[in-house]
Amino acid sequence: MATPSNSDAVIVERPNTLLNLSFNQGGSRFTAATNEGFMVFNTDPFTQTLRRTFSSSNGGIGIAQSFADSNIYALVGRGPTANFPPNRVVIWDDQLRRCVYEFSYRSEVVSVRLRHDRIVVVLPQKIKVYDFSDLKMVHEMVTEHNPKGLCEISKTGPFVMLTLGLQKGHVTVHDYYRRRNTQFRAHDSDIACLSLLSDGKLFATASTKGTLIRVFDSTDGSLLQELRRGFERAEIYSLSFCPTAPRLAVSTDKGTIHVFNVNIVDSNLRINGWLNAELKELAPAPVSRFSFIKGYLPKYSSYEWSVAHFRVKEGLRHMVSFGKEKNTLDIIGIDGRLYRCKFDPEAGGEMTTLESHNFIQTELN
Repeated sequence: MATPSNSDAVIVERPNTLLNLSFNQGGSRFTAATNEGFMVFNTDPFTQTLRRTFSSSNGGIGIAQSFADSNIYALVGRGPTANFPPNRVVIWDDQLRRCVYEFSYRSEVVSVRLRHDRIVVVLPQKIKVYDFSDLKMVHEMVTEHNPKGLCEISKTGPFVMLTLGLQKGHVTVHDYYRRRNTQFRAHDSDIACLSLLSDGKLFATASTKGTLIRVFDSTDGSLLQELRRGFERAEIYSLSFCPTAPRLAVSTDKGTIHVFNVNIVDSNLRINGWLNAELKELAPAPVSRFSFIKGYLPKYSSYEWSVAHFRVKEGLRHMVSFGKEKNTLDIIGIDGRLYRCKFDPEAGGEMTTLESHNFIQTELN
């Protein structure tokens, strides 16, 4: 850990290039890291709430994560005009407009995860967990090579963390309340994307093939459901559970955003946020036409297709998060566009666009 350095931020009209996007823990706002600094937006109603530009020549920020709805951010420099070294996590207090603490490492920081009581720093083959109250490290673990920085943490309740395991296709659930770390096999191929339900009771995975998304029980690793994205290979960019209804959203490089129903009827899980969900509204997801010969075609017999979809630009990275309004989805793209969409849980099909904004050109309110 290094001594903080001071960097004064100034506001200018607009940044040039988006380097990274991320939703906050509740999905109500998102941060955009740019080659000049970072910006913060509310999704509903759509507004830009913050813009910090360090320099047009050396202000590059590759990671910008916010602590809940506070003025505290975790920043990591990136690119040829990086404002901070890529092996350093800077804790930025925007009220003071300066760095108040730094974590330094020998290797590059590939991602950061935050919640009210924890800071999680992901390195290419190691993860470090810090207590937010005193910034002391409470846990360190080794993972399989992790250049994407795959790691998810629970947003509410006891602290649960989902990471890559020590073998290809494996994940590890770190349950800090039960003081238990359990590794599960999720895929035969390398893991490409992860998602953890807000209370940590379910997790979803996708492999580098990108054809199937699998949903598991976090307590015992049992496979609850297989969701069929398609038959052709695809890169999965984003997986996101809905906190208030049994659904999962998926974005891919194929330019299609999917919403799936999550079926946990046969499990013993009680998902607090889903207890009052109107399950009767869920559209019955199309089932494989090969299900009648389940014993002969196990890989294709039990999956379900998405019930709603939306088209975006193919090949561009998009992140998804369910909106605060019922049956809505927020989509942000590395091209600087935000879509707020609504889907029909009974009829399914194509989503309708409620709003569309070019947020890279939005003026600060």
